[in-house]
Amino acid sequence: MREFSRTDRVGEQLAHELAQLIQREVKDPRLGMVTVTSADVSRDLGYADVHVTLMGENDPERIRENLAVLKRASGFLRSRVARTMKLRHVPELRFHFDESVSRGHALSSLIERAVQSDRDRASDEDEGSERSD
Repeated sequence: MREFSRTDRVGEQLAHELAQLIQREVKDPRLGMVTVTSADVSRDLGYADVHVTLMGENDPERIRENLAVLKRASGFLRSRVARTMKLRHVPELRFHFDESVSRGHALSSLIERAVQSDRDRASDEDEGSERSD
């Protein structure tokens, strides 16, 4: 079994801390319902790519606006993280929109439609064979 590297542990802790801080401490009214999905920390802990999703938001303009708010708050968030996490150097935060959740919903919808289409086709074929008997 593979052990988690230090950067993996720091990234997981950082994502957890940021999720709480964004929810409780960032008071910008333009910020929507932000969910932190992951934080990928560089090997030297110089920077962290923080991936976020927005509840119910798919509009590119709203996404850009929320990312801009988070970017402006990154210094504040870094200072708060420094208080809670015992790190000599807190990584620079770079926020990115995580499209995997919306892509997952789209794929799930496609699969459900395909399954329903197959069921409809099978029931049509069954009705057709009953009529010919």
